[in-house]
Amino acid sequence: MRFSRERDVIGRGELTTDLRRKFEASEDADFLPIWEMAKPHTMTSFERGHALFRACRYVVERQLPGAFVECGVWQGGSAMIAMLALQRLGAGDREFFLFDTFDGMTPPTTEDMDWQGHDAEDLLEKDSGNREQSLVWAMASIDVVRENIAKTGYNTGLVTFIEGDVSDTLPKTDTGAISILRLDTDFYRSTLDELVILYPRLTPQGVLIVDDYGHWQGARRAVDEYFSRSGDQFPDAPPPPLFHWIDYTGRMAVRL
Repeated sequence: MRFSRERDVIGRGELTTDLRRKFEASEDADFLPIWEMAKPHTMTSFERGHALFRACRYVVERQLPGAFVECGVWQGGSAMIAMLALQRLGAGDREFFLFDTFDGMTPPTTEDMDWQGHDAEDLLEKDSGNREQSLVWAMASIDVVRENIAKTGYNTGLVTFIEGDVSDTLPKTDTGAISILRLDTDFYRSTLDELVILYPRLTPQGVLIVDDYGHWQGARRAVDEYFSRSGDQFPDAPPPPLFHWIDYTGRMAVRL
């Protein structure tokens, strides 16, 4: 079997001509204009953006109740994908809850290393003199996010911004039921807190997306730890779902 040297997805979501033609002939062709609008404002891959698009269609087709909740927003690109998808599907009446410091990453712990074993603390320190341009620090102000999501035309009255460390803000915020829960804060402590507080709110058959399971060891440890709980200490622990591999780092699951 011969393999092309050209990758299907290049850099931050650039598609080869061949893959674009195939995608335009697929049932998901509507995702392409959405991706073109959102991709300058996200660090996710085409595959992860596409998975979110399909998750939106899934919850609409099954009439699953609940808000879209995202922890770790950066410039708002993933929220833009969800907003544009929901509007295209005639479901632009869902609430959005967007959690972020809007000032970069929270302090990492010893559990937080990238997939190669580099300490998050060291990576942050290396970029400390250039935080606004650093993809590790992931800094974007709330004003930047507001400006970006306004491009979608989504009803901003349905969008709630929760600013601060999620470990502090989550216990104080009532999101109600959740249909799509997207976690993208990279590190162990925040990811575990998000699962403990928000996953029980995810409606049965709702969608969980963990953006950095493969890239950040802390996020992976938090997910594995949460879904391995059992016994008397955690009598209400949810059964672990099947996690679908989106790309090298993204994972998606449907709550049982």
